[in-house]
Amino acid sequence: MGSVSRGNRPELTVLPYRGGTAGEEARVARDFAGWLSSQGWTVLADTDVVDIVAEKDGRRLYAEVKGASAAPDLDVDTAIGQLVRRMPSEADQSVSFALVVQDEPRSVDAAGRAPQRILDLLGMALYAVDEDGGVRQLSGRV
Repeated sequence: MGSVSRGNRPELTVLPYRGGTAGEEARVARDFAGWLSSQGWTVLADTDVVDIVAEKDGRRLYAEVKGASAAPDLDVDTAIGQLVRRMPSEADQSVSFALVVQDEPRSVDAAGRAPQRILDLLGMALYAVDEDGGVRQLSGRV
């Protein structure tokens, strides 16, 4: 797994803020989008479906981002629900989902309480983004 630094990546368009602490959530979204770009994903701008949509090699990723908040458990549950609502009615191996949280203890603990079996069934990965823009994968894969 490991960490990927922010480095010299191009600025990316970040989707509109949808809750939590606007500045931190926007930063986490920007840093995760930059990390995806560094991994060869094309991050799509101006989508109102979820916080981040990215494509790579015929695959599509939908990601919800949550910054630190006073109610991280509720935020994680809400984000998972938002992603479930975007899931296709038929199985599609080309589509995957990610929940991205700020890399701070309460948010990471809340994300980690999601049952791995359910995340696997949903095709959902968990990621955390630290203050320096480093990304680490908590579970699953995209």
